[in-house]
Amino acid sequence: MDQDIEKILFPATDIQARIDELAARITEDYRGKELTVVAVLTGALMFTADLLRRIPLPLKLDCISVASYHGAAESSGEVKFEQLSLPDIAGRHVLVVDDILDSGLTLDAILSRFHAECRPLSVRICVLLSKQRPRRKEIHANYVGFPIADEFVVGYGLDYDERYRNLPFIGVLKQVRQG
Repeated sequence: MDQDIEKILFPATDIQARIDELAARITEDYRGKELTVVAVLTGALMFTADLLRRIPLPLKLDCISVASYHGAAESSGEVKFEQLSLPDIAGRHVLVVDDILDSGLTLDAILSRFHAECRPLSVRICVLLSKQRPRRKEIHANYVGFPIADEFVVGYGLDYDERYRNLPFIGVLKQVRQG
């Protein structure tokens, strides 16, 4: 798999150091509050696990499964919720953790449903990566690991056609394979 990578943007050591910084900020911001962390599956799984191990607060963890890429290198524009019920977040402070903020469609759909159906006290967003490009939906992340250029990245949970999630770094693919 490493031969498919054009360049490494963030080695594992840089990712872990940045997660330490994010966890410290989140811990301070949520001290004394009832926090529920909602991980967006599957891409945020590794990031969420490493982040939560560094937050020494009592919290609840839930997951939400949504998809907007459907095996392609670009968002299809359709966000599909893949579970029957939403997390129980009524009356709680919620931190949504996602792997990447790209078009904004996925996080916008999640926030819209949470506010319309779940009645949280507050919702903030934490993303590992934020693409520096115009978004289809104007979404702002409260916590950002790294800003990146508009490149297709894989590793550390991010995939292309369900491959490369297990790489310990974040890198750019040499080329996106078709079919």
